[in-house]
Amino acid sequence: MAGRASSFSSSSFSYGWKYDVFLSFRGTDTRYGFTGNLYKALEAKGIHTFIDDEKLQSGDEITPSLMKAIQDSRIAIVVLSKDYASSSFCLDELVHIIHSIKGNNRLVLPVFYDVDPSHVRHQTGTYEKAIAKHEKRFKANRHHEDNMQQRLQNWKMALKQVANLSGHHFKQEG
Repeated sequence: MAGRASSFSSSSFSYGWKYDVFLSFRGTDTRYGFTGNLYKALEAKGIHTFIDDEKLQSGDEITPSLMKAIQDSRIAIVVLSKDYASSSFCLDELVHIIHSIKGNNRLVLPVFYDVDPSHVRHQTGTYEKAIAKHEKRFKANRHHEDNMQQRLQNWKMALKQVANLSGHHFKQEG
């Protein structure tokens, strides 16, 4: 069995990829809890994992370096928490993950962290509120309204697609 485990080392797993796993998450929701622990566990197993630096998310737009990290990853794990959709940055990242990773027949694994998958799929609950807030903000900025409507549609489609994937559902106790 030991020989088998070593054949799954990061170097053989990531042949041709810069990262084995790309973690997508809403930092304020899970960075210092679930996602931080997941990152440590993956790294401890020799799985080279990209986790964004807090400084990368200072702006509203997804950076070219982050897009490259997504493209250079074999697998994406998307931690969908209650407030994931409140971040336009996270939603843009998700669209890029769906396009770059799932679109190229690589694995996208959703983790529904204290959120019902159907709320993500149908944009109800906190997801409905977040999308409505983005929509309101876009309508206030009429200068780029067409582009904003397309961006909104891309987000909704990406949320539906990721929620339709087989994943894991974690519910908080208490």
